[in-house]
Amino acid sequence: MAHNMGITFGMLGVFYVIIIVTLYKTYKKDATFTGYAVGGRSFSAPFVAMSYTNSWWPGATFIAYVGLTIASGVVGFYALLYSLLGLTAMYLMARHAWSWGKQYNLRTQPDMIGLRYDSRTLKLVASAVGVISLFPWIVLGMQSLGDIFRIASFNHLSIVTALIIGMALIVIRQYWTVRMGMRGLVYTDMIQGIVAYVLTALFSLGILVFFFHGFGSLRTLPTSLLELPGATTGGPGPWYLFSIIFTGIVGSMCWPTSYQRIYTAKNIQSVKMATLLTFPISGVFYTLLTLVALVSISLPIVAKTAASESGWFVLLGRVAGSWGIGFAVLAVFAASMGWIDGCVQVCGTQIANDIVGGYRKLSDVRLTVIAKASMITYMGAGAIVAYLTFNYTHLINLAIMAYQGVIQLSVPIFFGLWWRGGNKQGAMGGLIAGFVVAAALTYAYPSSIPWLGGMTAGLVGLAVNLLVFFGGAVIFGQSDAERSRVHELFDDEDDDVSLSV
Repeated sequence: MAHNMGITFGMLGVFYVIIIVTLYKTYKKDATFTGYAVGGRSFSAPFVAMSYTNSWWPGATFIAYVGLTIASGVVGFYALLYSLLGLTAMYLMARHAWSWGKQYNLRTQPDMIGLRYDSRTLKLVASAVGVISLFPWIVLGMQSLGDIFRIASFNHLSIVTALIIGMALIVIRQYWTVRMGMRGLVYTDMIQGIVAYVLTALFSLGILVFFFHGFGSLRTLPTSLLELPGATTGGPGPWYLFSIIFTGIVGSMCWPTSYQRIYTAKNIQSVKMATLLTFPISGVFYTLLTLVALVSISLPIVAKTAASESGWFVLLGRVAGSWGIGFAVLAVFAASMGWIDGCVQVCGTQIANDIVGGYRKLSDVRLTVIAKASMITYMGAGAIVAYLTFNYTHLINLAIMAYQGVIQLSVPIFFGLWWRGGNKQGAMGGLIAGFVVAAALTYAYPSSIPWLGGMTAGLVGLAVNLLVFFGGAVIFGQSDAERSRVHELFDDEDDDVSLSV
């Protein structure tokens, strides 16, 4: 037992030291809040690509999605589909988002929304939606660290002890997040991404080739695991699969953690190249991971874990013993660390920049201090809630509700970037109405709505959101001054892009 724990904890310890040393070596004190919030808009495409990937595939990917594939089969590929389609949408939005960010010194997603609709109140509401929506995922991320250390100890540690160890390590890591802001985050995302996604892809390929000798075991899978939900009687409904894919596509444009990566790039070309690089990183990683989950169902020891979401750890333990479990834990730890870091940094920045700084002009020094204090408070609150609710079975429902709520940001974002119409009245009303409807319906129907053919609550909220948005555009219209301001905004963007190409 001691030898096995030495392997798993040794791997985690070496990785953790590498991260801390990297942060120490790359430390640079930014003179401005823009430097602190978006890394001075100085990063090249590879760094932006890996940072974006680390903000999109959290540690839950190895637990929830692998567990979903083992339990339900090919439906696990839905995350790959919506991620690649979402990246396409992000690629198309990159020019508008980055050019406005550079020209108007935007630092956050709500910054862009506030600029487009000329509304500080809308900016505050959009920021609040993002901060609130990320909090349950912070809590779940911290709780997953508890599972990691419990598994690394081969169940020798209690879940409470493991949870405290995991939270202590991530809190120590947050010292550097608070101190360095986005710059330190992007540098460590590269290391964490190589471990969590590149090495996992290579490890998965090796398992497929040398352990399973290809895909022959797929022929032995039950037919039910090769069918999509909604395709058979008794499923969630015909609209379910479309709903979860479409929600994922829309969500890729809305999470503040993903969107803010655009502003860290040094130019538009870096943003677009980063998005293109993210396609193969995400595509190869998730495809191989899901294929491994599918073929592993043929192993009785893995099939028994279908309902426990521990299939990733069980499989790698079966393949490579303690070293395999050590890598399984390390991959989840690397992905979880990047996800939690990103959430804390973005939320602290938005609280300072959009909520506190939205109504009061503050110096760069004051903004930085408020952002740091907000990060510490946000992190502390997450740690406390994670500890108090570690055995609360319904916490995942809050996370699902948050996802269905955050996609309501897509209406003011997407139509704000691609359409010169619309106004702050419609954007504000639509965002609030859509969020409330989505939250209420998700509370009543966490998975899907049976009487709507399996449609998810977020799509119903989006429909309400759109109706109010366009209703506001028709009822209130745009004044001559507002119309002129919006046209100037888009025209200035075109001039800025042409000069930067």
